[in-house]
Amino acid sequence: MPELPEVEVTRRSFADRIAGARIVNVQMGKPLRWALGCEAGSLVGRTVLRVTRRGKYLLVQLDVGVLLLHLGMSGSLQFAPALPPRGVHDHFEVGTSRGLMRLHDPRRFGAVVYVDSLDDPRAVKLLGGLGVEPLEAGFDPLSFHRALQLRRASIKQVLLAGDIVVGVGNIYASEALFMAGIRPTVRAERLSKPRAARLHAAIVAVLQRAVALGGSTLRDFSSAQGQSGYFQLDAMVYGREGLPCRVCETPIKSMRQGQRSTFFCPHCQKP
Repeated sequence: MPELPEVEVTRRSFADRIAGARIVNVQMGKPLRWALGCEAGSLVGRTVLRVTRRGKYLLVQLDVGVLLLHLGMSGSLQFAPALPPRGVHDHFEVGTSRGLMRLHDPRRFGAVVYVDSLDDPRAVKLLGGLGVEPLEAGFDPLSFHRALQLRRASIKQVLLAGDIVVGVGNIYASEALFMAGIRPTVRAERLSKPRAARLHAAIVAVLQRAVALGGSTLRDFSSAQGQSGYFQLDAMVYGREGLPCRVCETPIKSMRQGQRSTFFCPHCQKP
């Protein structure tokens, strides 16, 4: 599933190029997870002001209204002056004065939702429960530690929940916990202030590194320019079960937590 780094990479790869574009047509494919929320033709004539991000949602802000885009489990967004004819898995396409924006989503777990503003009840429902953005100034160590003190679940599960800090997906949670030297099974409330501070710094460092490397391409993710990500080649523990730890050479272990695979070093990461 595309996580925060992949969505941010996608945003950066086309935001500047589509800003100022006028919508000239909209083409719909098979239904996605949620209804668009307006007549597709009503978007024609509107202008794209900017593209921002909240968690794993791209916010295409128009002169009137906002499009909320979610890439789902296997989606990717393309933007180019011209694209090949739409295929069976291309479910939303916006033709603009600066090129075509197309959502490709084989599993159709993605979504495109139009709202009048971010105060719209549908926007609040989708975005209102999201935690602090980890790459912005509002994510500070002390507030992070205080929030963790209220959680009895394992730290890995708390990170994945996304209501304390948003966008730390499965790959990046495993990597940040390794960098911080924390076992994924530790209860969040047991983390001391120094350990929480180390984890805070690790989350920021891992996500920044992932964005710099173009995100992770495990199956079919690519940016809006069709470029794959390479963070997975840089991973310290994720996907490396049985291989020697890059730090201590102890074999990496894996386990299941909340239906997701967790990877960790039993020597470097302390309970």
